[in-house]
Amino acid sequence: MARRSRHRLLLLLLRYLVVALGYHKAYGFSAPKDQQVVTAIEYQEVILACKYPKKTISSRLEWKKLGRSVSFVYYQQALQGDFKERAEMIDFSIRIKNVTRNDAGKYRCEVSAPSEQGQNLEEDTVTLEVLVAPAVPSCEVPHSALSGTVVELRCQDKEGNPAPEYTWFKDGIRLLGNSKVGSQSTNSSYSMNTKSGTLQFNTVSKMDSGEYSCEARNSVGHRKCPGKRMQVDDLNISGIIAAVVVVALVISVCGLGVCYAQRKGYFSINIVFCIPQTGRVVLHRKPLQ
Repeated sequence: MARRSRHRLLLLLLRYLVVALGYHKAYGFSAPKDQQVVTAIEYQEVILACKYPKKTISSRLEWKKLGRSVSFVYYQQALQGDFKERAEMIDFSIRIKNVTRNDAGKYRCEVSAPSEQGQNLEEDTVTLEVLVAPAVPSCEVPHSALSGTVVELRCQDKEGNPAPEYTWFKDGIRLLGNSKVGSQSTNSSYSMNTKSGTLQFNTVSKMDSGEYSCEARNSVGHRKCPGKRMQVDDLNISGIIAAVVVVALVISVCGLGVCYAQRKGYFSINIVFCIPQTGRVVLHRKPLQ
């Protein structure tokens, strides 16, 4: 009995396997292909190719953009959305004439056609990467600074793709990535981060005064921010000491004046007495002690 049960179980499994293979062949689902990656520069044109081997009259084509929500690009033999005005079909491929950064993402073409085994379905996925030139970077340069302090200049661009690298200029001359000891035009203690866009002076000096500008650059293009002047001044120690002395003298003179006025009775308080029986009010002035 045990052998018969095993034989029945094996026959049942073989039957299900045959049915599954027949279903796969009848509907013709293709194995996933290697994903294509297409790169385009913003505002230029690009072709998203659907690698389907053969086109027939009865073929049905759909293009979809994948993401959090799936949207149709080509459906019922017509381009959809804003692709109507700036795209055209070339067989199964889409030619986008004016690519924008919003077009970046994954696209899938689906081609179905009847065959002898049933309905045949082919799919192909294309990833579109849009390269964007940097915009004019925002540059933060302090108007003034004291010598000997730490000063940081910042430069940033949020639009460039790939992420740009940054270069700083002083008075129109490009600053090197690492400062040179003994340089006569720049301080020898600055450091520049080309990835984050920061230029930091560890101990800024009067020699660092000048007009600073920053350039953001990637493989697509480059932009530069307008120059901004930074003035570095020495700390006036003698002036600070003189100001402290003057303030101390003023405080001393004021204290002596208050003491003299108090002794002379110039400071007094008014005490008001009310007599309930008569309803009279008596005002008495008492000197401060």
